[in-house]
Amino acid sequence: MIPHGGAPAGVRADFSTNLNALGPPGFLLRAVRRAPIGRYPDPEYAELRARLGGLERVAVGAGASELIHRLVAASRGPVAVFCPGFGEYAHAARVRGRRVIVARDEEAFLGAMRRSGLGFLASPNNPDGRVFSRDFLEAAAGVGGRLVLDLAYAPLSEAPVFVPEGAVRLYSPNKAFALPGVRAGYAVFPEPALAARVRALAPSWVLSAPGEAFLRRAAGGEAQAWLSATRPRLFAWRRALAEGLARRGFAVVEGRANFLMARLGRAGMAKLREAGVWVRPLADKGLPDWARLSAQGPKRRRRLWEALDG
Repeated sequence: MIPHGGAPAGVRADFSTNLNALGPPGFLLRAVRRAPIGRYPDPEYAELRARLGGLERVAVGAGASELIHRLVAASRGPVAVFCPGFGEYAHAARVRGRRVIVARDEEAFLGAMRRSGLGFLASPNNPDGRVFSRDFLEAAAGVGGRLVLDLAYAPLSEAPVFVPEGAVRLYSPNKAFALPGVRAGYAVFPEPALAARVRALAPSWVLSAPGEAFLRRAAGGEAQAWLSATRPRLFAWRRALAEGLARRGFAVVEGRANFLMARLGRAGMAKLREAGVWVRPLADKGLPDWARLSAQGPKRRRRLWEALDG
């Protein structure tokens, strides 16, 4: 089981997830709650796929993680992954007995793509929030295996995210709208044949009626306007978080997304947990002294400072 963050009930302040701290919006909650759960969705999700990017070029799924597993199953050869990065990429490859080529910088990732059938990259990257350059992404999409560009945090990015031609685009908007329990995601493919292969690997009704309602409403103008209005505050909160951690002597890696990395040390993370403040340890990504923290409002930041200063 890959740890994806999240704190148990009763925690005083949760910095462990990358969800939009200003959500979810009420109109999306209402759309999910009013979904027609008394009947099956369209098994082909035809109207939804047409809305999301084209009937023949879209596959929907029960969140990005489920689609990652199908993308691996639909490909051949080794799988390239960027590290540190989302652990589900390597997990999906390993459970299918596929070789994983781990790259720890951009040049190494291009080399890994030359030897792979499939490669995964997120922009902004999780957990460091870096947004990759156009030149690098164009090279990654054209150098060898198929590039899957995970855009989970693109709606929460302070910098524009370039998407190269030829890449599979992977979306999980429940992060941006703070509804992770609605397991809904989709992929947009550069050509219909690969999309059809990935759709054929899905179980029946892979997306629930609430998930279908969520994706449909999240793609609309009202949802995009709400999201745009939240970003300036999120980025101001991330900067305040970075400044407060730096003042206390912690090394900080601040990217362009709504989260950052800080070298809190294992003792510091244990201290926070005792105080009921949750962060995302990064030991599973080869960074045992580091944690990821999401942008949160003043009240939660005060609880973080109290725990660290106490």
